[in-house]
Amino acid sequence: MCGIAGFFSQRPVSSDISSAMLAALSARGPDAQHASTWNAAFDPCEGAAENALLHARLSIIDPRPQADQPMPNSRADIWICYNGEVYDWSEQRQELERDGYQFRTHSDTEFILLAYEAWGIDRLLSTLRGMFAFAILDLRHGKVHLARDRMGEKPMLYSLIDGNLAFGSLVRSILPFLPTTQRTFNPEAIDAYLAHRYIPAPRTIFKNISRLENGHCLEFDLKTRTLSKRRYWQPQTEQQPWLPALQHAVTMRTVADRPLGVLLSGGVDSAVIASSLVNHPGAAVPTFTATFPGSSLDESSDAAATASALAFSNQAVEIPSSIAADFERIIADLDQPFADPSCFPTWYLAREVSRHVKVVLVGDGGDELLAGYKRTAKHLRTGWRRHLTLPLRIRPALSGKGRGKWISELSMSWLESYSLRFSGLTPAQRMFLQPGHALSRLCYWRAPDWKETAPVSQLLAVDFANYLPEYILQKSDLCTMAHGLEARAPLVDHHLFQRLMAVAPVKRYTRPAKQLLAPALDPRLPPDLLHRKKRGFSPPLSHWLHHDLAHRLPGLGSRLTALTQGQLNEQAVNDFAGAYLNGEESLAEQVLQLLILDVSLSQLNALAHPDTH
Repeated sequence: MCGIAGFFSQRPVSSDISSAMLAALSARGPDAQHASTWNAAFDPCEGAAENALLHARLSIIDPRPQADQPMPNSRADIWICYNGEVYDWSEQRQELERDGYQFRTHSDTEFILLAYEAWGIDRLLSTLRGMFAFAILDLRHGKVHLARDRMGEKPMLYSLIDGNLAFGSLVRSILPFLPTTQRTFNPEAIDAYLAHRYIPAPRTIFKNISRLENGHCLEFDLKTRTLSKRRYWQPQTEQQPWLPALQHAVTMRTVADRPLGVLLSGGVDSAVIASSLVNHPGAAVPTFTATFPGSSLDESSDAAATASALAFSNQAVEIPSSIAADFERIIADLDQPFADPSCFPTWYLAREVSRHVKVVLVGDGGDELLAGYKRTAKHLRTGWRRHLTLPLRIRPALSGKGRGKWISELSMSWLESYSLRFSGLTPAQRMFLQPGHALSRLCYWRAPDWKETAPVSQLLAVDFANYLPEYILQKSDLCTMAHGLEARAPLVDHHLFQRLMAVAPVKRYTRPAKQLLAPALDPRLPPDLLHRKKRGFSPPLSHWLHHDLAHRLPGLGSRLTALTQGQLNEQAVNDFAGAYLNGEESLAEQVLQLLILDVSLSQLNALAHPDTH
C-alpha cells in the first residue's frame, strides 16, 4: 500500500515540483520515498525533470529495499509505480518462472511488472485479483498505462494539459505540477459536492484534474501525446458456490509481512470476516472497535461479544468527544471536499489501530452486495413510477432535508432520483445557496457500467458505479492511509461478487437483509446477529456544531463566497447556518458539509496559489 505520482512532460519541470508532489504522499508511504527521472529521450539520468515516477512506500509484502519502487525490469525498459495489494498470484509466478523470468523479490509489485512484460496490459488486468492503482511506463513501445482496480479500492487521479500528463493518488499530489493559471476550482464539482457530499468521478474539485473510474484504464502515447480511456472489466456471472469464494477472499487477504488485525463492529459483515479467521494459522488476530460512550449508536458491547464468542481479543477505541484540535488535519487528509460524518470516527479509529498493526481487514461492501441499506427498500417502494417523470418546477428553498424533495424526485428519472435518498443538499437548497448559478444537473452520478433489469439490481449497479468506489471505499482508503494503515476489504473481491450475482434475487435480497450470509457465521455467535438494527457510524454532530465548530460559523458566508468566486451567496449561506442555530436541527449534516467545504477550499487555494497567502 503506497502513494504514487508522476508526470510525462514536454515542458521543463523543476525538482521543487517533483519534491512537492512526493511530499504530498508522505503519510501514505512512511517507510520509503523514491523518485526516478528521465530526460526527453528517456535515458535515465541524474537530475532530469521532464519525466518522473514518484513513490512513497508502506511496506507490507517483502519490506526489503529491493522491493522499493519505482521498480524496473531487468533491462530497465519497463518501469512500474504501484499502490495496492494483489493476491493469489503464486501459480502465475511459477508460470512466469517456467518461461524464464527471474524474480529478485517476493513482492506483488515485481509480479505485476514481469506479468506485464510477458503478457501485455490486457491479460495482466484480467489476471489481477485485489486492489490496485498503477502506472506502467513501457519504453519499448512509448506508452504509459494507468489503471484502477475493478471495485475502486485504490485511487487514481490524472491531468492532461497541452500534451503533458501527470497522475497521482491524491489531488494534492498532482496540484504542484499544474501551471498556476490552470489551478482553478470547478464550479460544477462544487455543485456536485453540495448534491452528494463528495465529488463523483470523473470530476474532482479542480477543472484540470480528473479521477479515473473504477474498472477503467488509460493509455498515454508518448509520441502523439494522446490519452485514451476504456473500461476493462464487466462482471460475468459465475455459476459456482459463493461460500468457498468468501472464505478464500478472506484467507488470501491475510498474507502480510506486517501485523494484521480486523475492524470489528456489532454487525454482520465484519462478523463474517472474523468467522472466516477462526482457524487462521498462528496467533489469534486482534480486533478493534470504535466506541462512543453514552451514545445509542455505540456498538462496542456487541462487537466485544462477537470477539469473545470467537476467542479473539478486542480493543475498544474511544472516539474523542471533541474534534476541534484535529478538524483541519482530518479535512486535509480527505484530500478534497468530502463530507461523510463517519470520516471523523474512522480517522480516529485508524490512528489508534495503526499503533498496533499495519494491515486491517474491513467489512466494506456487504450492504452493496446484499441490499443492506434501508434506502434501497425505501426507494423500491416508489418503483411504480419507474417510467414516469414530471416536468415540475423546482424553486429555491431553505428547508429541512425532506421538505420539497418530492418535487425534485418526480422531476428526475426513477433511477436518478435514487441519489436523493442520501444526498447532501436537495436541489431546492442548492438553488437557494447558489442563486446566480444555474444547476446544470440535478444528479452527478455516473450511469451504471452494466445493464440490469430487476429494480433492486439496478439500484445496486448504481451503487457499484458511485457510492461504493467514491464514497465508502474512498473514505476507507483516505482515513487509513492517513496513518500508514492498509485496509483490505474481502467482501468486494470480484470473484465473490460474480458468484453472488448468480444467486436468485429472492435469496440474495432479503428482509432482514443478509440472511444469505448465515452459513458464513460461526455457530458460536449470538443468534440475534442477523436481526440487529443497523446503527451506522454516526458521530455527535449537534455537539460538534454547537461547541467544537461553533467559532467557524461566523463569517462562513463571506469566506465561501470568496472561495467560490461568488458561486455561493454570502447571505444565503449565513441564512442557512442561522436557520440551524435557531433550531432547525435537520440541517446539521448540511451545515457540517458547508464547514468542510470552507476549510477544504481554503487549504487547496493556499496550495494552489501560495504566493497570495
